[in-house]
Amino acid sequence: EDTTKHRHFIICKPYGYLSQFYSNPKQQQSKKFLGDLYEFPEKAMAIGRLDEKSEGLLLITTDGKMSDFVNSKKVDKEYYAQVNGDITDEAIEKLKTGVEIGFEGKKYQTKPCQVFKKIRDDRHGPTSWISVTLNEGKFRQVRKMTSSVGFSTLRLIRVRVGAIKLNRMQAGEVVEVADFII
Repeated sequence: EDTTKHRHFIICKPYGYLSQFYSNPKQQQSKKFLGDLYEFPEKAMAIGRLDEKSEGLLLITTDGKMSDFVNSKKVDKEYYAQVNGDITDEAIEKLKTGVEIGFEGKKYQTKPCQVFKKIRDDRHGPTSWISVTLNEGKFRQVRKMTSSVGFSTLRLIRVRVGAIKLNRMQAGEVVEVADFII
C-alpha cells in the first residue's frame, strides 16, 4: 500500500506555457514551462494538457490514480472558445451532435457534447464566445471541432474540470489544495 501523502495543485495556465515542467531538447530551451511558475514536487504530473496557445484550468497531482480518473470519460471539462466570426445556430448544432476531426492520422467522430453561445464580441472584428463541455480529450479537439464547422478558434480557455472551476484565478497563479473534489 502506498502511504505517500499525495499533493494536488490547481493552476491557471497562462498563454504561451507548455503543460510540462521542464525540458532538455535544444529546440525547447526558449519555451516557458510550468516549473517556471512554481516549484512542484518531483513526481508531479499535469492531469490532461493544454497546448501552448491555450490557457486556463490545469490540475497537477502526484497521484496517478487521480490523474487516470480525471482523464476518464466520467469527468466533464468545460472550455470557453472565442471563434472567428458570428457562429451560426447550425454550426452549434453540429458541434453538439459530434463532428469529424482528424486524430492520429485517422478520421474521428467526436461524441455529443454541450455547446452554447456565450456572447458576440465585435471589438476585434466579428467573433463569438461559445462554451464547449465534453468528457473526452483528443489532441487539440476543441480547436479541430470549431474549425470543422467553419469557425477557427482564436482563444481557448479551460474553465472547469468536474466541479473544480477556474473562478477568479489569475494567469500563473498556483494553489495547493488538500484534495480534488471532482
